[in-house]
Amino acid sequence: MKTQRIGNIGPEPVQRQRPAQKFGQELAKALDGQLRFSAHAQNRLTERRINLSPKQLSALGGAVEQARAKGAKDSLILVDQLAFVVSVENRTVITAASKQDLHDHIFTNIDSAVIVDEADRKGPYGH
Repeated sequence: MKTQRIGNIGPEPVQRQRPAQKFGQELAKALDGQLRFSAHAQNRLTERRINLSPKQLSALGGAVEQARAKGAKDSLILVDQLAFVVSVENRTVITAASKQDLHDHIFTNIDSAVIVDEADRKGPYGH
């Protein structure tokens, strides 16, 4: 039996989510909406099989806030062996790459860089 939608009456169309969309929604939930991932960044994370740990997500969010405090607009943020280009003003990750994905090692259209060191994430005095 077929169903037909007439005006506002009838079944709602079922929309399937692509894996990248679902992943992006899960990231948004984990970050309480503080940091967003563009569709392009979500696709890059999925394609490149980059899985961010909660510590890495926290470090990325902290780095965005540091860049924001310094007046940055578009920043390259390095966390562990991962690189992110972020629109700081919008708190949106534009793209993501792992060390293996960086072919040219050239980033354009950025005005700042934040390098998150492992020691920075351990607290005072490296503990």
